Amino acid sequence: MFHMDVRKLILLGLRKHLWFCHSGIGGVNLGNTILIQNFVRYGTALRCKNTQSKFSRCLKHGSLRTITSDYPSSTNIHNHVELLGSLYPRDDYTNVTSKILSKVGKNLHNQKYHPLWLIKERIKDHFYTEYIGRFGNPLFSVYDNLSPVVTTEQNFDSLLIPLDHPSRKKGDNYYLNRYHMLRAHTSAHQWDLIHSGLDAFLAVGDVYRRDEIDRSHYPAFHQMEGVCLFSNHALFAEGECKDSCHLFEKGFRTTNKQEAHTLEALKLVEFQLKQTLSKLITHLFGEGLEIRWVDCYFPFTHPSFEMEIKFQGEWMEVLGCGVMEQQIVNSAGAHDKIGWAFGLGLERLAMILYGIPDIRLFWSENELFLKQFHVTDINQQITFQDTENKPLLSHCVPPYGTDSYTGGNQRAA
Repeated sequence: MFHMDVRKLILLGLRKHLWFCHSGIGGVNLGNTILIQNFVRYGTALRCKNTQSKFSRCLKHGSLRTITSDYPSSTNIHNHVELLGSLYPRDDYTNVTSKILSKVGKNLHNQKYHPLWLIKERIKDHFYTEYIGRFGNPLFSVYDNLSPVVTTEQNFDSLLIPLDHPSRKKGDNYYLNRYHMLRAHTSAHQWDLIHSGLDAFLAVGDVYRRDEIDRSHYPAFHQMEGVCLFSNHALFAEGECKDSCHLFEKGFRTTNKQEAHTLEALKLVEFQLKQTLSKLITHLFGEGLEIRWVDCYFPFTHPSFEMEIKFQGEWMEVLGCGVMEQQIVNSAGAHDKIGWAFGLGLERLAMILYGIPDIRLFWSENELFLKQFHVTDINQQITFQDTENKPLLSHCVPPYGTDSYTGGNQRAA
């Protein structure tokens, strides 16, 4: 524990990167700012004098960010992107559009009775009731108000995504500048939340990817991230080898296992992951649903899988998951644990569950659409009904193939 004020920080010459916590978003802050030393990463258990409560609130809302001190202290708003109370200097990476910026802060998943709120609440309720600690408290905590503005380190580097990976391209993302962007996935919060000391959590939020618009694709949508970590005792507590089994070994990486994991630990974590997600999907769609697992690749999990369900006679992918790369877990400070992670799209599940035919409808403010989801029980069965005289789709904009969401200051890379 230490106490340090801003003047002492500056005197120490920590000018290149200053970590800070504030009421807004990382950038040129327009509100009160608390500077924190540069060698502390996101979410660290730092206690500065009279700032711990503020720091905790910032961690809760995901507002720990970086700022480069090379930016001028006085700003010209025309050379910056203004978003959620902060200014971000434009540079050669800036490609965010006004159309996309208008979506930020809508938080459809937190609007009561919105179909995305309903599906979020159903999943949350399932985890709260199905996974209970020994003292009767839910094992999973839920974070659904994390800032959609993240650093490129959070979105890519913390997840071991290589510098030359195609997912980093400007043509696939919305960049505020070279250092800040709208998150492309809720996985951007994994490292922060694990580093804060959490072992089991769900993170929910709006995510942004540059894409052509059609009935199943839209540049702004919503994801839920799930993570669960296990200690040696927690994983093997009820097994036959609880006294002789171990999480880690110095082995070799194969197509089915990481070099650091024992085969026993890997198989048990994989079983727990698939069982957890199968129970979730059964809870949402009922018994008798056909499920299959397909091997795939993600930079941040190994082995990795996609879950597919048979819907109206066709197989449909509904989520991706896998055993977390141990390097991520270790760097976040949980080096004595192993874990799994999953990510699912709320729109995808809601379209199947409620029979919503077009992803654009989720952004509709038409009461004829929204009132269909005003129910007293979140588990009540709902089937979307279009209107005969004035079809709701005709009132949803933009039309297919629009470039109003993909145009920007720079051409797509």
